[in-house]
Amino acid sequence: MSIVEITPAASERVRALLERDGKLATHALRLKVVGGGCSGLQYQLGFDDRVTDDDNEVRAGEVRLVVDDKSAAYLAGTVLDYVDTLQESGFKIQNPNAKTTCGCGQSFGA
Repeated sequence: MSIVEITPAASERVRALLERDGKLATHALRLKVVGGGCSGLQYQLGFDDRVTDDDNEVRAGEVRLVVDDKSAAYLAGTVLDYVDTLQESGFKIQNPNAKTTCGCGQSFGA
């Protein structure tokens, strides 16, 4: 079992963004947990061209997702999805380790 599961919708969206910028072959999506927000922890998503020995790599087709060891402890079993509806659009993180979340959905406590 990988640390994070990437849905087909999320994988396709990441692939499209990286391909648009000509970085599909060189960059990965980094998912990180950092301190902050009302509940104490928040997610950080960004593209990164560096993978270190402290990183865990998950592949979904052409897309690579990278999670550092510290963040992996908070993200085990997480699902990364992408939604695009009339009501909402963006990446959605379903984390079974989140014990509390803030009202705005931007931070969590574990």
